[in-house]
Amino acid sequence: MAWFTLHLLSLLWAVAGTSTQTGNSCSVPSAQQPLVDGIQVLMENSVTSSSFPNPSILIAMNLAGAYSVEAQKLLTDELMASDTANLTTGQLALTIMALTSSCRDPGNRVSILQKQMESWAPSSLNVEASAFYGPSLAILALCQKNSEATLPIAVRFAKTLLANSSPFNVDTGAVATLALTCMYNKMPVGSEEAYRTLFGQVLKNIVENISLRIKSDGIIGDIYSTGLAMQALSVTPEQPNEEWNCEKTMDIILDEIKQGKFYNPMAIAQILPSLKSKTYLDVPQVSCSPGHEVQPTLPNDLSPVPTSTSNITVTYTINNQLRGVELLFNVTINVSVKSGSVLLVVLEEAQRKNSMFKFETTMTSWGLMISSINNIAENINHKTYWEFLSGTTPLDEGVADYIPFNHEHITANFTQY
Repeated sequence: MAWFTLHLLSLLWAVAGTSTQTGNSCSVPSAQQPLVDGIQVLMENSVTSSSFPNPSILIAMNLAGAYSVEAQKLLTDELMASDTANLTTGQLALTIMALTSSCRDPGNRVSILQKQMESWAPSSLNVEASAFYGPSLAILALCQKNSEATLPIAVRFAKTLLANSSPFNVDTGAVATLALTCMYNKMPVGSEEAYRTLFGQVLKNIVENISLRIKSDGIIGDIYSTGLAMQALSVTPEQPNEEWNCEKTMDIILDEIKQGKFYNPMAIAQILPSLKSKTYLDVPQVSCSPGHEVQPTLPNDLSPVPTSTSNITVTYTINNQLRGVELLFNVTINVSVKSGSVLLVVLEEAQRKNSMFKFETTMTSWGLMISSINNIAENINHKTYWEFLSGTTPLDEGVADYIPFNHEHITANFTQY
């Protein structure tokens, strides 16, 4: 009888957290569903063999139920074949979740991520909040694979979050909420109750901070951070003191979609799970059996994005003329890339040809942001950053890994806001 009781408890803990909508949640009215279908198609059409394989897009496709089996297979195969050596912690975590949602074995990626997080520590107690974004994704991915092995890492992470004094960031707070909710719901049998209390305390602090960023129209932070925040508030076991009006947020998001605000693939990938009543906590429960779900009818007013295999020559200029920065420069290089390539491909080719074009990236909820070029790094205290332009038109604030483009002239300016 004792064995049966323990066995039953183990099963209960194993499935804890599989029902993600434990908090406040809402759904898209059926009349508005074509709007959601439309942006999903736009997101899936961005997947090409020449684009950077983006795990966030694959996760969104799998949670929503993909229209394009070809795009789904292409992304899955590319991620399976990808090299983990140059991935950030956040990218590696997203890749693991993407492959898991495709019912593919991520292999040694999990053990690599585990080792990375075992040695992780912030550079200081007041490090900017975005530094916790990648580690939050890592804990979420590891929790879904083995919550017991992840417990010591998650406890240390939660204590570090409590001690951090930097300004709050909605995206980071939302992902940290998802990660710690996973741990809270899947606490290993026999673990100390103090750990659960710790996770609950941190979750309460975070969701209160998210709640303070809810605007009068229902937007949480901004329209692009709202998707992750909706996921977090719909699953957290610790609700904010002031109840979140999910329907109000859903209404404004659908209105923004009508106005064409959601056109970037990553922006769509962030919001789509919530529009389908899913969250990242549903990743392990995605069913990959054939015919498990009838795919919705493809909207006929949206056509696939045309692809091209021809090459284009891109004139790429890096420019820093800011006073107070030691190294001033204005250098131009020509690189040849496939038409429709993402910005990251252009930067990598330029770096390969000339070391002066060396660059570094930072993982964000949007994807990879260019944080440094030619050893000149953005600085939040000095309000400096790298801005990418095509002519005089900004290119989405330096997000590098998902913007397909056919621009022949790209300029990176080190600037101040």
